[in-house]
Amino acid sequence: MQHIKLQVVCLFIIFYVIICSIVDGATRGRKCSKIFYSLLCLGVLEIVFDGATAYTVNNLATTPPLLNMLLHFGFLILVDAFVFTIFIYVLSLTDLLPKKLWQAALMMFPFVANIIVVACFITKLEYYTGNTTNYSMGISAYTCFAMVFIYIFASVFTLFYRWRYLEKHKKSSVITSLAATSVVCIFQMIFPELLITSLVPTIIILGAYLNQENPTLKRLQRFHGDMVLNFSTLIENRDDSTGEHVLRTTAYVRLIANELQKRGYFKSVLSKDYIANLSLSAPMHDVGKIAIPDAILKKPGRLTAEEFAVMKTHAERGGEIILQTFGNTSNKDFHKTAYEVARYHHEKWNGTGYPEGLSGEQIPLSARIMAVADVFDAVSAKRCYRDAMPLEKCFNIIEEGVGTDFDPVIARVFLDMKESVTKIHHQTNEEDGGILSIKGEINEN
Repeated sequence: MQHIKLQVVCLFIIFYVIICSIVDGATRGRKCSKIFYSLLCLGVLEIVFDGATAYTVNNLATTPPLLNMLLHFGFLILVDAFVFTIFIYVLSLTDLLPKKLWQAALMMFPFVANIIVVACFITKLEYYTGNTTNYSMGISAYTCFAMVFIYIFASVFTLFYRWRYLEKHKKSSVITSLAATSVVCIFQMIFPELLITSLVPTIIILGAYLNQENPTLKRLQRFHGDMVLNFSTLIENRDDSTGEHVLRTTAYVRLIANELQKRGYFKSVLSKDYIANLSLSAPMHDVGKIAIPDAILKKPGRLTAEEFAVMKTHAERGGEIILQTFGNTSNKDFHKTAYEVARYHHEKWNGTGYPEGLSGEQIPLSARIMAVADVFDAVSAKRCYRDAMPLEKCFNIIEEGVGTDFDPVIARVFLDMKESVTKIHHQTNEEDGGILSIKGEINEN
């Protein structure tokens, strides 16, 4: 028993995580990712086999050689599988999972090659007596260490290469977990008699659950998103809108931002955090309308010059409301983005917009994206003063505004996604199922 105390403690910790994830998932309806569940299963098996081999290697006289060999084979394969799954998990966090067969094959090559080597040389394992415990070494163990090093290094490299694709709250926990794992692996390689391998799955699983997979944390994030959407919808209802404008424009904004990021535009700005904050800010772009009188906001006909001047103040008032309402929020980036979206989404690329007449890149990127989404939805939806325009004509309006009303890069990307834009438009014009689908996609951001 003295040789498996660490493994027993590690199993208790992981079982605690399993119970919490099951309970939270059942009571709150938010389950962890499939890759995380894979880590859980592999982690439990690895620790069990780690404990079993720690026992057999210290009781060679009473353990059948075949059983000892099979347990060591299973343990080494499980170590490889767990570390490989860590790499897959990092790829999923950074949106870099392979999409082509050859990419997947290249990614799996060290793992498959190591399994073959371990299988071929497992009978050559040698057992040594250390100061505190016995341990095993051999080609199978050395190649296992080598594969662990390859995938840990690949995981760290991926994190730094795709740093902007990872949310801030995940960065520190992922780096800390991988750093702790690296230290444990290095000590295990240098001092093989330590038998501390079980710490690796424990550290990784605990860190991933607390900072990435915790259903309670996800539920709070979803609640925040729902609160912003519902608040914005209440404001939108003042001009007899159903709130679909908020959902559609938010969906368009997220679609544009993701595609810009995918194509490599605005690399210094479009991080995963930025897109998340922009998606959360988009519903509040017209929050300033709360300060516009109903006589103007709901007027069925064309506004007079004086009335339009009042209507235009909603952009300035929106920025002020954001400052007053969210000024003390801990997420300063969200606060900044929400302010920019509310205040500047009516600015035009050629400088003829309002409230400040900014032009070109003087207009914040968030507002330039919002402008395209807002204008397209404004002309494609029915309003109290006019009917909805045909979608093709709406796309033509965006086309005509390229380089004058809209950032040419953003507008062109939007026009390239006609099929996806049309799908969003039709979804929010269907029954509640389509609307709920869009809300769910927005909150998954």
